[in-house]
Order: sequence, then C-alpha cells, then structure tokens
Amino acid sequence: MTATAPGPAVDLSAYTPAVPDALIARLRAARRILIVSHENPDADTLGAALGVRTIVGALGGEATAASTDPPPPLYDFLPGIDTVRLDPEPGVTYDLVVLVDCASTQRIGAIGERHADLFASTPRVTIDHHVSNDSTGEADWIEPHAAATCEMVALLAARTGVPLDAGDGALATALMAGIVMDTATFAHPNATPRTLTVSAALVAAGAPLSEISRRLYRTKPDAQLKLFGRVLDRLESTPDGRVVWTHLLDHDYEATGSLRAHSEGIIDLLSQAEAAEVAIVFKQAGESETRISVRTKPGGVDATVLTGVFGGGGHARAAGATVPHPLPEATEAVVEVARRLAAGVVR
Repeated sequence: MTATAPGPAVDLSAYTPAVPDALIARLRAARRILIVSHENPDADTLGAALGVRTIVGALGGEATAASTDPPPPLYDFLPGIDTVRLDPEPGVTYDLVVLVDCASTQRIGAIGERHADLFASTPRVTIDHHVSNDSTGEADWIEPHAAATCEMVALLAARTGVPLDAGDGALATALMAGIVMDTATFAHPNATPRTLTVSAALVAAGAPLSEISRRLYRTKPDAQLKLFGRVLDRLESTPDGRVVWTHLLDHDYEATGSLRAHSEGIIDLLSQAEAAEVAIVFKQAGESETRISVRTKPGGVDATVLTGVFGGGGHARAAGATVPHPLPEATEAVVEVARRLAAGVVR
C-alpha cells in the first residue's frame, strides 16, 4: 500500500505524558524483545506489534513480532505483516516480552503453552486498552479509555522521539489500521478527541486513511459474503427484540469456501439490529466449547458484565468469551443472562 504524501506534523506532546516512564525504561534497556499479539489477531493487535517493533528498532534494540495464529489475509496490506512469526525465533534469548492488546495472558493462545518456560522466566510488560485487563506491573500501560492499542503505541512513538513517518509511512499505516478497525472508521463512541488528534498525526505522517478504511470495511471476497449470508439467515431474537443472536458452525467455512478469518465482521452487522440492546454471535469451537462475540448499545448493557459471567472480557460495548459448553447449552445460558441484562435497560 502506498503511503499518502506527508503533511504538516501534528503536535502530540499534550498527550505523551500518559506513557509510563517505567515502560520506556524497559524498552530502552532490553536488547532482544518478543512482542506477542492475541490469538485470532486483528488489525489493532497486529498494528501495535508492528509499531512497537519499529520503536524498539529505533531505540537500538531488536524485536520479534509473534502471533499464535497467522494474520488473516485481510491484513496483507500492512507493511511487514509477512514477518510476523507463529513462534519465537529459535535459539534467541529474549530479555523482555511485550504483550499488545491482550486483556490477559490466556489471550495469547497456544504460543504461551508451546513456550511456557520462556513466558514464565522472561520479564513482561503489557500495553493494552481493555477495561478487563487487571495487569498492575509498574511498567504495564493499561488505558481503557483509549480507542485502540495502536492509539497508545502512536503516543509511545511520539514520547520516545520515533518519527511517525518511519519506514516511508509503514509505522503510520500499521497504527492507523488498528485505530480504524477498533473504531469502525470512527463510528464507535470510543473515538475521543485524543483519538482524532492521533489519527490526524498518522495521516500527516503518510497513513492512507481512505485506503485503509476501504480495505478493512468495504472490501470482502465472495466467499466471505456467502458466509455472512448463511450465518445471518439463522438470526434469532427474544420476543421483545432486545437480544439478537446467530451461530456459526465449523462446517460453514467448507460449505462457503471461506476461511475462519472471514467470520470477522458478522457481529458488526448483527449489532445494527434496530431494537437490539445486545447482539451475540456464537461460534462453534469443537465439541465442548463455544466462543461468543458481544456488542451492546451505548448507555445500555455493559458487554464486559455479560461476558464476565463466562470468564471473558473486553470493552463496555464490545467483548468476548469462551464458554466451556457445546453450542446449544452455551446459547441457552448466554441468551438468558443477556435477556435479564437487556430487560434492565431504560431508554
């Protein structure tokens, strides 16, 4: 993707004090850093990982970006995405692990199990914007009010003096992609004045905003559209319409010729239901587990309260969980809790 022509720089100094000094000290002191995204990676966790890697390199260190699941084809346009590894580099001794956009260590997936000794013995810091993140380390940076982890990483770059146009706009592109994804192109209420200022700085640094938006939200392969149609055809709702849900089965991918990554976005369509306070997509995850994605309307049900009942987390308007029950039982249990919570909303 070609970066846009850089414009006048936007001053972010009013926001950079939010970056913890202890985090910067850790990044400056480390020589080999492993940056880990959450499982089933999206634009925010991948953009943040690529961004932190660029910053570490500018500070004189070396870094590896890793994700337990390969980046979906949707993100092929991100510069450097092909360098994201599924495991740490063999034979390398890391002196710091950075978790990006992870509400808990469980969210990094199987890479944590495959390299349990590394994660147990290596110092770790977290950069994240999930309200359900309870990390309390001195160098951990958790900002629930940030629209995206990439928003935070942009401030980290500014605070450490790394130009946002680094890599001929590659840094700005990666970070802009995360913000666009997590704000739905600034349509969600999580987009704040700071989010818009940071985004303006990224565009000024060469991030092609309109092209990123088109790639993430207005470009879908035929197989993905077929998958959406199949899943939306199963739409169900409570009698009052306050809770809507659908489910996605393992064999739906084969039937439509789609990839698992193509399921991203279904929940956003479902959440457009006019009367719904809660929208839920249930995804079959083997015989004994079900993953749920939840969206709620502003001023209504807190999605983290719903998913928290089942050990999940996320944001007030968007959250998820893995329910340890087969799909039918999980659906019954989750919808019942959602129904009770939605009934308490007064508009």
